Amino acid sequence: MTITKQSSSDGTSLSPALKPRHVTMLSIAGVIGAGLFVGSGHAIAAAGPAVLLAYALAGTLVVLVMRMLGEMAVASPDTGSFSSYAHQAIGRWAGFTIGWLYWWFWVLVIPLEAVAAAAILNAWFPAIATWQFALAITAFLTVTNLFSVAKYGEFEFWFALLKVLAIIAFIVLGAVAMVGALPGREVSGLGTLMATHGGFMPNGFNAVIGALLTTMFSFMGTEIVTIAAAESKNPSKQIGKATNSVIWRIGLFYIVSIFLVISIVPWQDPQLPVVGSYQRALEFLSIPHAKLIVDLVVLVAVASCLNSALYTASRMLFSLSRRGDAPAAFGRTAAGGVPRAAVLASTAVGFATTIANFTMPEAVFSFLLATSGAVALLVYLVIAVSQLRMRRKLNASGQPIECRMWLFPWLTWLVIGFIIMALGIMLMTEAHRMEILATGLLALVVVAIGSWLGARDRSNATLMTASQSR
Repeated sequence: MTITKQSSSDGTSLSPALKPRHVTMLSIAGVIGAGLFVGSGHAIAAAGPAVLLAYALAGTLVVLVMRMLGEMAVASPDTGSFSSYAHQAIGRWAGFTIGWLYWWFWVLVIPLEAVAAAAILNAWFPAIATWQFALAITAFLTVTNLFSVAKYGEFEFWFALLKVLAIIAFIVLGAVAMVGALPGREVSGLGTLMATHGGFMPNGFNAVIGALLTTMFSFMGTEIVTIAAAESKNPSKQIGKATNSVIWRIGLFYIVSIFLVISIVPWQDPQLPVVGSYQRALEFLSIPHAKLIVDLVVLVAVASCLNSALYTASRMLFSLSRRGDAPAAFGRTAAGGVPRAAVLASTAVGFATTIANFTMPEAVFSFLLATSGAVALLVYLVIAVSQLRMRRKLNASGQPIECRMWLFPWLTWLVIGFIIMALGIMLMTEAHRMEILATGLLALVVVAIGSWLGARDRSNATLMTASQSR
């Protein structure tokens, strides 16, 4: 189902209302989440300066996957993105499975981000309970997603702009400190810190692999731009620009900022994984109100991620419905081309999981979260396999390929091998084994449902053909 530019008045089409500046800012800041500002502290504490290798490897994987996705998305812009391409290239069961798993992933992001934002607000206003803040934030962003995609684009534009400005300010401040231009604030530098804290790879290569698995998931969300760009006026152009810019985005926002952090903060600092990399770096630079500054930035990043989670889950549900893999009601749009039923259904599950976070035993909720733990790698694997097969179809059709995957098919096969290896390492690593097993179990259930639906449809088609031939 390819998105067209027709009017949304027929009740089944999305509206191409996203402006180029919306898509541009989405592509620039879509990869920036709370994982960069806070979660990176855990990766640095685990791997030391060698965390740069983990980010470089994970970033390279994302760049290659985005290039493959870009090739398919430019040829056929679709709000279902990789789920639709899996349907076309591999089979209905693959599109069905990865679409529902991806939807589940973003539905589970809703309570995580809502609770993270609520915790910050509760610290400022303790009279209001965390769960009240969490539900209020989710409800507010749901309303913004119910009107038009332009509203989502506008909110996300400003969220993204603030995130970008915050990172640029941090990079400038860190660079100034590195050259000794901040009065009264001496920075040791990476070389000195390595010499006094165990060198570049103090905990060995296994620690780098562990950090790689952590950092890999911080990049999840980069692919959202190919879903959102399908609702712009010139999707092929917007997707092409977005996928081409992913290299410098990862290089600037992640590699440079993490390099500055490990040049300022000793990796063994016990507060680093507790308060996060950005806050600890600002504290080392004696910046006043470091915690408040980072809390404000993280609040914006979390709100942005929650906003995108609601949007992405609803669009994936809409695409599944349009392909007959979800109830038909979720494939209809209201005025302005918004799939309100899909938004409300995704939000309802998001509300339920948010409430579950406060009411369920921790072990039960942890298992729920674990079911989406390996979805990112499965999505990347499906994108790579789909691109291998769709390239053959594109070549056979003679359709010009405007955005080509580099060194095809060798890099595509390399990505497939790397992902399979990463999944195997996760299975053998105690800290990640539950994620693999839980995600695998959920995937098997979804595959079984998809296969049953496919068999039912084939049986119905056979009966209909036989009936017509009589």
